[in-house]
Amino acid sequence: MSESCDVVVIGAGIIGLAVARALALVGREVLILERQDAIGTETSSRNSEVIHAGIYYPKGSLKAKMCVEGKQLLYQYCKERNISHRRIGKVIVATSEAQESVLEHYQIRSIENGAGELRRLSRDEVHTLEPHVECFSGVFSPTTGIIDSHEYMTSLLGDLEAHGGMVAFNSKVEAVSHDDALFVESSGLTLNPRTLVNAAGLWAPSLSRQLGGQYQDHFAKGHYYTLSGDSPFNHLVYPVAESGGLGVHVTLDIGGQARFGPDVEWVDEVDYSFCDSNRQDFIDSVRQYYPSLDETRLVPGYTGIRPKLVPEGGAPGDFVINGPRETGVPNYVELLGIESPGLTASLAIANYVLQLINWN
Repeated sequence: MSESCDVVVIGAGIIGLAVARALALVGREVLILERQDAIGTETSSRNSEVIHAGIYYPKGSLKAKMCVEGKQLLYQYCKERNISHRRIGKVIVATSEAQESVLEHYQIRSIENGAGELRRLSRDEVHTLEPHVECFSGVFSPTTGIIDSHEYMTSLLGDLEAHGGMVAFNSKVEAVSHDDALFVESSGLTLNPRTLVNAAGLWAPSLSRQLGGQYQDHFAKGHYYTLSGDSPFNHLVYPVAESGGLGVHVTLDIGGQARFGPDVEWVDEVDYSFCDSNRQDFIDSVRQYYPSLDETRLVPGYTGIRPKLVPEGGAPGDFVINGPRETGVPNYVELLGIESPGLTASLAIANYVLQLINWN
């Protein structure tokens, strides 16, 4: 026997919560199935907590569109709900003369994406903003910010519950299927939802394959170190992007604590244990732009795993958000490869999903 319901969202990370909230706000009865015992315990809480401007992504890509739209929505939402955030700005630095052309590329792409103008900085101008940073030159992104992602997720959950939605924790989805109707098996129950949204993060591709999808999952693990004591930085500081990520960068949390990360380690399994064996490589990366780093102040922090759809060495992928037309499954939407800038884009992604859902 199966139990009929209106909407099932798989995953109570930032994306699942944002989508579920949006559906509840338009009157749908929403149930989130979450495998863990709390919201956002994986990718959503193991990241840099940055509100991105939208400068890295190809023109016309979902990442570019969702990031730029989502940034405005997120800043407005944080202001309305008193969620801790700061429009702190970001300095991106070229640590070699050869990298200066990359900064020019960022300036062009930022305009193309509607993300606003990046201000070019000389070496001396970078020093004025960040006295401890060494580089050839830089650009400044004024709309980049930071956010308390836990406050944000808690607010999304509150909105969902205020409109009749709920989360079932410790409810791992074992199987999904479609045979004239959608079926979801979880915790010994079989649900028959009118609408199904796959926002399962790292496990979204494996669930997609059960409904005929062809996407493979690839995991890029990253380590974060905390800098003990007072932060020497006034803004976020990033090197130019590298393969697999945005490089080992400086972020600040809402309390002003500085942290460095993430690096990139391709792994086969989801394992959040912290391995300190690559510490020297990490230090070497940071010292390219922060040569005065006192390595005794570097404290292991946490790890995160980015959900990738392309393997190591592959070109950076876009978000994949498929509706019934793409999947061939009525009333089913899947969100795959939602890595950075997923947090920034979350509210825009939720609106996009609303447009894809078959309301008939």
